[in-house]
Amino acid sequence: MNAPSGSIGLGVAVAEGLDRLLEKVSAYLPEEAAGLIKDAYHFADRSHDGQWRKSGEPYIAHPLEIALYLSELRLDGETIAASLLHDVVEDCDVPLSELSRRFGPEIAKLVDGVTKLTRLDSRIHDPLNTLADSPDDDIDDPGSLYAESLRKMLVSMAEDIRVVLIKLADRMHNMRTLDALPPEKRRRIAQETLDIYSPLAHRLGIWEIKWQLEDMAFRHLDMDKYREISRILSARRVEREAYVAQVSELLRLQLETAGVKADVSGRPKNIYSTYRKIQKYETQGKELREIYDLFALRVLVEQDADCYRALGAVHQLWRPIPGQFDDYVANPKENLYQALHTTVICEGGTPLEVQIKTHDMHRIAEYGVAAHWRYKEGSPLKGADVRFEEKMAWLRQLLEWQRDVTGTAEFIESVKQDIFHDQVFVYTPKGRIVELTAGSTPVDFAYKIHTELGHRCVGAKVNGKLVSLDTTLQNGDTVEIMNTKSDRGPSLDWLNPNRGYVRSATARQSIRQWFRRQERGANIQRGREMLRRELRRLNQKFEDSEVVALFKYDTIEDLLANLGSGGVTENQLAQRLAHARQEPEHPLAQKRTDLPLSSPTSGITVLGVGDLLTRMGRCCNPIPGDGITGFVTRSRGVTVHKRNCPSVEHEDEKERFVPVEWGKAKQLYPVRVTMRAYDRVGLLRDLTQNVSEEGVNISAVVTTQLSDGTVNMTFNVHTTGLEQLGKLFSKLEGVRSCISVHRERSGGAASR
Repeated sequence: MNAPSGSIGLGVAVAEGLDRLLEKVSAYLPEEAAGLIKDAYHFADRSHDGQWRKSGEPYIAHPLEIALYLSELRLDGETIAASLLHDVVEDCDVPLSELSRRFGPEIAKLVDGVTKLTRLDSRIHDPLNTLADSPDDDIDDPGSLYAESLRKMLVSMAEDIRVVLIKLADRMHNMRTLDALPPEKRRRIAQETLDIYSPLAHRLGIWEIKWQLEDMAFRHLDMDKYREISRILSARRVEREAYVAQVSELLRLQLETAGVKADVSGRPKNIYSTYRKIQKYETQGKELREIYDLFALRVLVEQDADCYRALGAVHQLWRPIPGQFDDYVANPKENLYQALHTTVICEGGTPLEVQIKTHDMHRIAEYGVAAHWRYKEGSPLKGADVRFEEKMAWLRQLLEWQRDVTGTAEFIESVKQDIFHDQVFVYTPKGRIVELTAGSTPVDFAYKIHTELGHRCVGAKVNGKLVSLDTTLQNGDTVEIMNTKSDRGPSLDWLNPNRGYVRSATARQSIRQWFRRQERGANIQRGREMLRRELRRLNQKFEDSEVVALFKYDTIEDLLANLGSGGVTENQLAQRLAHARQEPEHPLAQKRTDLPLSSPTSGITVLGVGDLLTRMGRCCNPIPGDGITGFVTRSRGVTVHKRNCPSVEHEDEKERFVPVEWGKAKQLYPVRVTMRAYDRVGLLRDLTQNVSEEGVNISAVVTTQLSDGTVNMTFNVHTTGLEQLGKLFSKLEGVRSCISVHRERSGGAASR
């Protein structure tokens, strides 16, 4: 292949890169390690001679950039040498045995691990180099290969984490040169980076890689938003830096007075994390200036005890915000991270986040598990090896149970939720810390402790009080599981996402496996009842052959068995059935003359309260942009007036005014639902309460008394779509004395 124009200049740049690499590694590695790295570079350079990347660089520039980055992490000589050689087996037909003979078995093993991952990646993506020979269009099942690549990476992590450190550095350089690929491939690789590689770096505690991958991926996925956030941060940079300098000096003086030796500095925010926080705050009706940690300080101290002394000094200087304190020193995160986090009201009433940690904690926060090798050559961190082994236990536990995962979708779901999701830390009654996926329930906790405990779980106590099994656990909760000695097993309702009993993929997988082990006949019968119930809910009729075709099973019995065992969830069933008969505009948007066309929402947000029925005051007719206030009526929800409306100024009952603001109007769809139930006192109250808890508005209710002692309660609701409607059905079926719930399809009575 002919060299691209300008290749002489590139060759000079590569030579300079080698000099920089040797200078970096010589600063912290012994002379023989630097010699090993130099030999590895020259061998890789000869092997890749004549090969070029699509970005126009000589191929050797790619492994050299990876090695340079790993040297910034101050990794050991074997890892850096392996990073230089990581493509020679795959792309240059160099046998692994030659690498083992020249550089030793440890480096050969690292290269082999990276090569296996690269082979899978090259079958999924057309990489940046011109040597790929397996374009995506030739893959029968890219999703399966993607899952297999992820499995291989996790196994490699368990065997030698350095393989994945090289892979992460490889992804870093590929993202920096991603512009050489077509737009569609750029977006696909960027999305994978955001879904897998960045969370993986976070789980391994390597902040430096995490934020860079996030920002680069975000740029390719949403360039407009990326530029917008960049402009926001740049526009406020001078103001922010001046403010941070001011409060840093105030805190430095306070720490000196308290006798705490510390380094105080501003903590920068990356673009993607700022975007995520803006999104979160927009849903809460807040503005950018209210983001707590847009302004942030980092305090580095010498000893663990100094962290708490510094915290006291911070809280003496500024008032802490309730609920905005986390102690990750006493309760470290699984990725080795330790620090104290507190948010205070600082000068000028501005929220300010302060992170307090020792210098060693900060190094681990920057380099994560890489610190395990970084300090191996010199004086190691106190207890670093023991802590490293403890913190990698989560991975080995995953690998134990993932062997039983049957499908690609299940595996990807489990990894994204149980490894790459935010965590919550709770305690057993004996004080053991248990890490769970954020949003987990007592059922998730039980399965985390032991599978059999999960199967036998019948109740739970949180902080000594009995709670329902769908209770969301919070940081610091103490959880006790009440179990039965019988073999009753888990409830199938636990697999219904609308019920909210189970949030972690690990628990779901254990429950599914339990049901798979039950008799096929029982599962078929259970699945048939679930299908009947769903068809009754949606008021639809399907032939068995039609239902089977929707899920691509061979027979209706196979489908029902999987439905009864939890392999197919009720939510999946509802979605497939609804979309099979979907109306042209929206599954719930039907042209009906018997339902009101207006939506109960007008784009008004009642602050501090959930969805309420609102209406515009006819006396002043406010429009978006007007200053508004809300008045709580006795029977019609909240009436919205202009602030200067005469009705407002002359109202005597001022306590009935509530703050409101213009929010984002939601598109709602009218639906008529009928619930049949045994008549009793309080039935209507329970119905309306359950509908209200789902944030759904009822516009009308008609109750019909039947001769057999039952009633039909038909009501009109406005819902956001099928997902919310499914949750509403689940809620209503849990109402005491309910017989059935279904959706009306026409203006007349429901078909039977």
